[in-house]
Amino acid sequence: MADAGNPLCRPATEEELSRPLSVVDQAGWLGGSIAGKRVLCLAAGGGRQSSLYAAAGAEVTVVDLSGAMLELDRQVAAQRGYRMRVLQTTMEDLSGLNNAEFDIVIHPVSTCYVPSVTPVFAEVARVTRPGGLYISQHKQPISLQAGYQRSADGYPIRHAYYRDAPVPPPAVMSPSASRLREQGAVEFLHRWEDLIGGLCRSGFVIEDLIEPLHAKANAVANSFADRATYIPPYVRIKARRIGDAAAERPAIVIA
Repeated sequence: MADAGNPLCRPATEEELSRPLSVVDQAGWLGGSIAGKRVLCLAAGGGRQSSLYAAAGAEVTVVDLSGAMLELDRQVAAQRGYRMRVLQTTMEDLSGLNNAEFDIVIHPVSTCYVPSVTPVFAEVARVTRPGGLYISQHKQPISLQAGYQRSADGYPIRHAYYRDAPVPPPAVMSPSASRLREQGAVEFLHRWEDLIGGLCRSGFVIEDLIEPLHAKANAVANSFADRATYIPPYVRIKARRIGDAAAERPAIVIA
């Protein structure tokens, strides 16, 4: 994706960098200013997320599994003079980061690539200071269950909700399907009890939840916007770290 110049791997534009908070915080969850805040952009390489938060005055650390994605962050930081730390690791193993190190953790859609969110949430809880924010976006379970071709009754359910195995890829990679499923990626469905319950059990309280709107009236059948009229593809969650357990829990080390 990085080599191909995928839209998800493109740095923010000049216009976006001139108003970074309005781009990344349309819901107003960050309180109007993040200047001086320690921000972790988790599984968020590619040069976009990190540059926007750095432009807003945050001290940015970006974590990603892909070295090619992190190279884009390095390039943007060098070009614009941003101070930025990068770490290549899985979202399940943040042992290279300190306990209670971050004021804010930003986590775009990516938990679908791991079999379980439990170790991810445990590590995020460890590195987030008490009172800190964890803002994450996930694929809705129903979106991974449903098909991509509309019938007379809408978009049918194709896959079981209770499952441990990855969700099969689309039979045909249509334009709509390609926006919802990355070709060649192995993806897992996480139930609501995994997402919401898992956050609560990890030491967070849920303060807000939104479903980003992608539906459009009179959209062409089988298009991304048409499917989103029936099935919301994503959910964004605002959670706050409670207690002081983050400072006491040892780092998780995955062999």
